[in-house]
Amino acid sequence: MSTKQFTSLVDMQETSCKDFANNKLFGTKRNGNYEWITYKEFAEKVDQCRAALAALGVTKGNKVAVIADNRVEWAVAAYATYGLNAHYVPMYESQLPKDWKFIIEDSDAVVLLAASTSIYDSTKDWPGEVGQLQHVLCFDAPASEEHSFAAHLKKGAQNPVDSASPSADEVAGLIYTSGTTGKPKGVVLSHGNFISNVNAIHKVFPMSDEDVSLSFLPWAHSFGQTAELHVLLSMGAGLGLAESPRTLLDNFAEVRPTLLFSVPRVFNRIYDGLQKRMAKESAFKKFMFQRGIAVATERRKLTEQGKSSFLLNLQYRIFDKLVFSKVRDRFGGRMRYAFSGGAALSKEVAEFIDNMNIVVFEGYGLTETSPIVCANRPGSQKIGTVGKTIPGVEVFICDENQKVQATGTEGEVVVVGPNVLQEYHKRPDATEEVIFDLNGKRAFRTGDMGRLDDQGYLSITGRFKEQYKLENGKYVVPSPLEEQLKLSGFLNQVFVYGMNKPYNVALVVPDFPALEEWAKDEGISDLSPEGLIANPKVHAKIGDELAQYGAEFKGYERPKKWALLKDEFSVENDMMTPKMSIKRRNVIKTYQSNLDELYES
Repeated sequence: MSTKQFTSLVDMQETSCKDFANNKLFGTKRNGNYEWITYKEFAEKVDQCRAALAALGVTKGNKVAVIADNRVEWAVAAYATYGLNAHYVPMYESQLPKDWKFIIEDSDAVVLLAASTSIYDSTKDWPGEVGQLQHVLCFDAPASEEHSFAAHLKKGAQNPVDSASPSADEVAGLIYTSGTTGKPKGVVLSHGNFISNVNAIHKVFPMSDEDVSLSFLPWAHSFGQTAELHVLLSMGAGLGLAESPRTLLDNFAEVRPTLLFSVPRVFNRIYDGLQKRMAKESAFKKFMFQRGIAVATERRKLTEQGKSSFLLNLQYRIFDKLVFSKVRDRFGGRMRYAFSGGAALSKEVAEFIDNMNIVVFEGYGLTETSPIVCANRPGSQKIGTVGKTIPGVEVFICDENQKVQATGTEGEVVVVGPNVLQEYHKRPDATEEVIFDLNGKRAFRTGDMGRLDDQGYLSITGRFKEQYKLENGKYVVPSPLEEQLKLSGFLNQVFVYGMNKPYNVALVVPDFPALEEWAKDEGISDLSPEGLIANPKVHAKIGDELAQYGAEFKGYERPKKWALLKDEFSVENDMMTPKMSIKRRNVIKTYQSNLDELYES
């Protein structure tokens, strides 16, 4: 654990680049190999970019927007922007042009940085037309082009500009929420907001300048930006940039990370992949794997009770060497810790990963809390919860009248601390909805449902905005049900619905490769997606999976009918946010007729 405490993101970046000048910071895959730049080289690029942005007229309070996936230039531009006391506004490459345009206009961005030539071509005519935008530069354009990022860095190198020293309450950036229930809102976060999270992590997590992560969580999202980019840079650690989500296994072997920052979706894929792989193995290998899991489970239960067994420990060491180490080797063989955030991680999956001797620390937070509120950590971990609050942060469970509830009572999670947002940009009404006075403290209503246990561990039980009521008056929170059902290897995506209806139904996008393998064994001839979803045997099989994986649900929570869909919910069809949350209103609008039929038949 480190005792360093920073005052701003500028202070943090400049201190780290001085203290760890020769350490490797960012690794990028080029021509088949990872090439790394040092902290010193990064600092030089930040200085050049700061001067380049200043030459374009960027001054204190201006907004610099970026549309790019994780790359060195993204980070260079971010810290250069902070150094001008300007505000950084990130967007995703996967977002639709209408979303880019809305955010650029709403934020009053004056400069836009585009990752690729295709994004540049889509946006190059926006200056003078969209909001306050004046300039568009392109990361990928060759240095010979006037609009290239490289050309502007070269100019910046010739006319250096000193960095500013922002105070804690000055704004660092805007992160736009995904907009699952409406237009995105710009969350205004100060240097103090971000730095409070960074400083807290230094106090509770044992990371060092020898650590390396494989970076694939988008920095445009608050979890990837704070927990990985800012925190690891503050530690002097390294970040190998993943080529794409499809190349993760190859990149794990190349980067050999010691830390993994991820969302439950990735851990669910690991769980699903191992289950499918073991299903095809010999009886002996299946037995070894299942016995190893059983031993690991018994051992963990004893550990939770403060007990130990020499025989179990001995057996576990054997299974770890013969079985689990092979799994860890797929992650490069050096993994110390994995961190999960962004959504709830299934307890079943968390325990499964823990059995592999991969320590997963689940945490909780929101963009509005910079983002970390709670986290499990070494010496303070309870699987199935999101941990205890990080230093400086308080959590309360309140009722609908903002009255604090007793321990163990479910209610709304309310956060107090230096990580709480400044405001929603240009949305005083929305800010007023979530910020209130709690016994003299500035408190933030998260909209999440949860409970605290008597040890201070927080459990998240759903989102109030997703909650709906069935005809019988029972309340349903669909997302935890959907996550549990997706643990089936045959279910790729699930959407549970039942607002003001007599019972729940589900829209299911099957895992077609797995379903195809099963269908072959069943003698089904038409293996096309259209043929599979139309087949009564397939429909029945999906019903069996829904029943099996929903066995722990309350009776009224279980979907009684279901429809199979061929097309995935995606960012491209506007049914998923870039952080892979379902846009519930859009799904209902698109598939209303399918849902209605389930209640008519």
